[in-house]
Amino acid sequence: MRRTAPEGHGPVRFGPPLPEDGLPVLPELSAVLAAAASRGDHEPVGGDRALREAACGYWDRRGLHCDPDRVAAAPGSPALLLALTAALGGDVLVPRPCAAWWAPYARLLGRPAFHVPTPPESGGVPDPYALLETVRRVRAEGGDPRLLVLSVADDPTATVAPPELLHETVEAAQGEGLHLVSDETWRDTLHEPHDTVLLSPAEMVPDRVTVVTDLAGALLPPGWPAAVARFPAGDDGAGLHARVLDVLTALDARVAAPVAAAAGYALGEPEPVTARVAHTVRLHALLAAEAHTAVVAAGALARPPRSGRHLYVDLAPLRPALTAHGVGDAQELEDYLTARLGMPAPGGHRFGDDLEAPRVRLSTGALVAGSDPERAECLTSPTPLELPQVHRALIRLKSVFDDLRDEAQRWEPPR
Repeated sequence: MRRTAPEGHGPVRFGPPLPEDGLPVLPELSAVLAAAASRGDHEPVGGDRALREAACGYWDRRGLHCDPDRVAAAPGSPALLLALTAALGGDVLVPRPCAAWWAPYARLLGRPAFHVPTPPESGGVPDPYALLETVRRVRAEGGDPRLLVLSVADDPTATVAPPELLHETVEAAQGEGLHLVSDETWRDTLHEPHDTVLLSPAEMVPDRVTVVTDLAGALLPPGWPAAVARFPAGDDGAGLHARVLDVLTALDARVAAPVAAAAGYALGEPEPVTARVAHTVRLHALLAAEAHTAVVAAGALARPPRSGRHLYVDLAPLRPALTAHGVGDAQELEDYLTARLGMPAPGGHRFGDDLEAPRVRLSTGALVAGSDPERAECLTSPTPLELPQVHRALIRLKSVFDDLRDEAQRWEPPR
């Protein structure tokens, strides 16, 4: 991952991409893509009807009824968020921390992006009282907050916000007249789906929420960009949908025809896709739990991961060791851990956290190494953590954090 440097850059800072799963492409998906590879025509802006109907079926199975005429597809969720931000106007509110790609698109349009603290138990959804205070302060300073972006299953914290918190935050946002964009990219990656309640804001306020899902979360490889948006019913939703299509048209943001074919197949959730998703989630849940145990045992802080393919780690308790290595902020921590771990470790500043806070996001996909057959074996093995290539990666992770713990203890002042 390229280091952020001030020279030659404008005010937009782009963060790391979505965490990859580290696995070979599902053969059935490859076959669908290959069969459509000869198509040279353009997909319509917003996706053809077959793709939009497949998206409706996907949401219907999750209790979110929608109409194909209120769905738009784009080559990745960043294009959708950019179009939504442009169409809605005003200032943007996001949680702190938040997905790395949320805030840059507001800044790219010259819109302020205000970070709102999240409660201790989870990320992705702002604390309702902090949200109200932020809206009050922004308006008092002459701002115009209109859009709140949140995610119940969160990147970067890998947590799932409890329904009671979501209710309070959505009610606060509704009372202030904010439109909500619910990023539900990771909703199909719950580590304990039978023990975790995931509630979409669109179930609570159907006329004030646009749902965005990037298929790279669970259904497609990240290199095949495709995302879908579900717009609210009613006249306001129709107008927003039309304005978003205008922006996507100006950007010529179309899903490539072969990728659209693969996306439609994946959204239909045939058995090969659902089986791959289940096996992938199981693998990354095991990897995340093991990584969480390792970093906590070394004295670092991290919320238990509940979704996704990542872990958000606060190394403040290990600051004496970091200082001894010349690490004074999140960018230096990113550089240090990326080199020591041999895997990307983007700093918390890329997710809206303070530069001074020593936090990083670790991705479990980087722990799945080896050839395609070796990586595929991780999906079918009853004990994937014991496979040699995975075991080596976990040992390296544990060793780096254990070394920091030991060094921090040596540098602690005597009591």
